[in-house]
Amino acid sequence: MHFDLIDLQLFQHTLECGNITAGAQRSHLSLPAASARIRAMEASLGTPLLERNRRGVQATSAGQALLQHARLIGQQVERLQFDLAQYAQGLQGQIRLLCNTAALSEYLPERLASFLAAYPAITLDVQELPSLRIVQAITQGAADLGIISTAASHEHLQTLPFRDDPLVLIMPPTHPMAARTELRFADTLEHGFVGLSTDSALALHLEQQALHLGRRMQVRVRAESFDGAIRMVAHGAGLGVVPLAAVRRWQGVLALHSVALEDSWAKRQLLLCARDFSSLPGHGQALVQHLSATPEDRNGLTPRNDVTSG
Repeated sequence: MHFDLIDLQLFQHTLECGNITAGAQRSHLSLPAASARIRAMEASLGTPLLERNRRGVQATSAGQALLQHARLIGQQVERLQFDLAQYAQGLQGQIRLLCNTAALSEYLPERLASFLAAYPAITLDVQELPSLRIVQAITQGAADLGIISTAASHEHLQTLPFRDDPLVLIMPPTHPMAARTELRFADTLEHGFVGLSTDSALALHLEQQALHLGRRMQVRVRAESFDGAIRMVAHGAGLGVVPLAAVRRWQGVLALHSVALEDSWAKRQLLLCARDFSSLPGHGQALVQHLSATPEDRNGLTPRNDVTSG
């Protein structure tokens, strides 16, 4: 086999983008050069690596195996670059962080900003996804770190505590359900909701919970943020389900009533997760230290594989 790092990076980019044209652009290669490299890889192995169709490309079984190795090699190269950079210009690199809606909007902006200020040579690729898809991406090596809810199965990943993040039901004080002290999500589905945007990880999660109950949410309007949803709920547009942290920002400002949901998935925690914290490149470990939930975690990694789901 005669592969170089450019070949492996091109192959990875092609599958992540879904077609050779986009993979070539992301790898800073011309399309003819990229096509020639992939053909040469297949000829060297003596087996096809990609299945080509009208929608783009998919990996063959051999291609899937190569993709896994390409990702591992890419991570090792990043670690090599980081370790050598210590002798020259200090911390460098890019970190891919996947997180759910609450983490991205409620907890990360200030923490990520302070991290970037402290490490000017590092860049972050942050993407919002539902927790289950984050677990899948971390497992497959498609991202370095994730922040997930304990509602998602994660036993095969290492985790660190990040934040308690319970979900609460919000409504105007005059709403008929405001007199209730205990509520389950199933009790609310006869009423209209103010939802989040359709690509929001939390919106997808809530709609899945309704489907598990054999019901559908009656979404009357969608908001682009927790703050927008809270403001519409306070003025009578419907019910809402948002993190408690978002509600606290509006205490004393809006007439708003909140009730804790009794469902186990609503009593959630947020966790930092990775396949193996110790195998992250130095800049990835620096971010983990910065985001860890307690001072003890910030002073030293103590990864756990036994966080109890709630």
